[in-house]
Order: sequence, then C-alpha cells, then structure tokens
Amino acid sequence: MRILLGSGGLSTEARRAAWRGELDRFLGPVGRVLFVPYAVKDHGRVLARMGELDLWAGREAVGLHQAPDPRAAVATAPALLVGGGNTFLLLRTLQRLGLLAPIRARVSAGMPYVGISAGTNVACPTICTTNDMPVVAPRSLKALGLVPFQVNPHYFSGPIHIATPGGFVPYGGETRDDRLREFHEWNRTPVVAPWEGGWLVQEDGPTRVGGAPARLFRRGQPALDLEPGATLEPHLAPPARRGRAGSP
Repeated sequence: MRILLGSGGLSTEARRAAWRGELDRFLGPVGRVLFVPYAVKDHGRVLARMGELDLWAGREAVGLHQAPDPRAAVATAPALLVGGGNTFLLLRTLQRLGLLAPIRARVSAGMPYVGISAGTNVACPTICTTNDMPVVAPRSLKALGLVPFQVNPHYFSGPIHIATPGGFVPYGGETRDDRLREFHEWNRTPVVAPWEGGWLVQEDGPTRVGGAPARLFRRGQPALDLEPGATLEPHLAPPARRGRAGSP
C-alpha cells in the first residue's frame, strides 16, 4: 500500500513547502487527486482554501462532494486526499455514504492515500486518538484500518502555558502524553504522535517518519522519540514476555 499521513499544522510557508515537496515525490506521475472535504461543514470553502495554499503540490483537485455518485468517484480516483477538520464529522459522513469499504479496497489495491490531520486519524484502526471534540456521533469509532497503529496528529510535549495580563500561567489539564497514557490503560495498539509539519509515509515497505520528529507510545513501555528517516516497524512489536523464575 502507498500511504502518506500528515500531522497537519501547515501554518507556515516553510512547513507548506516541505509538505508540497513530499507530496510531489509521493504522488509522482499522478496528476489529479480526489479530495475528501467531509471533515468540515463548508466543503467548497475548504476546497478553495487548499487550492490557495497549493496543498495539492500542483495537481488538479476535484472535490468528492461534487460527485453525483461518491462511491463511483472513489472507484476511479487516481489518488485520494482526505483533509483535516473534525474527525468525528469526517467518520460519520464516510459511514453514512458507505465509503469506508470502497476506500479500503482501493488503497489495498494500490491507490495512493493521503491524509492530513483528521484524514490521518481515519486511516487508523479507530479514531480514539483524535484531538477533536465529538460534535457529532458516528455509528462506530472504527475507521479505515489502513495502518496497524494509531496516530495522534499535531503532537507537542509538555504542559501548556496560557498568556494572561500577568504573564504565562500553566494550564491545569492533562498533557498530551497523559491522554495517550490513558488510551493505553484500555488499549494495546501503539500510537505514533508526529509533531506538526511532520508526516508518516508507507510505500509498499516500512513506515518512515518524515518532516519532523515523532514520539511512539506503547503500552507498558517508555515513550520513544524518533527522528525523520526512522522506520516504525522495528519498534511496534510488543516486548518479549519473560519466563517464570527458574524457567529457560
């Protein structure tokens, strides 16, 4: 499979330029992408904004919301780019339109899949590690399952500090690391957390970290920081179980 999963946070021209370069390399000769805008309510606005920022890397982009038959459009798309917004809204819409199975089948057959933020979340087994509020309720939290790990986009480490007239004060809620540890109190699936501006890319081989570092969270193990160029798979296997005392 060929999958490019962006963390998002493309708020600077330097990050956008790096993203365009990676997307251009990843898509290669593919000249048109089918854009899935369902993570936001105003589909036309996000399509236009993506074009203004040239987040297609010079390719032609067609919005899936414009297709009279979304499943037929997915069946013939040369590549799919699923944009950011609210992950719960995105997943509910994909479920309602019956698009999860068609997308999964096309990607398994080789169609390039590109996700940004919410579009990255739905590529995972579930959307349980999204940062978004459940503004709508999908039928299930199960998603496309294109990769065997969860992703937590827009990652940052440490506590948040809030600007006030008297200076910066610490935010009293959980850190991102706290929340991901809570996920592993109930789940075993590893979580990859790329920093903003970064991505994960899989091209019929190992999954590589790109653009920015990422932190890997695994149940019962210390978090592991990975630099761009590192591959995930050597670190995804669970630790070997120790035998009982006295056993070989």
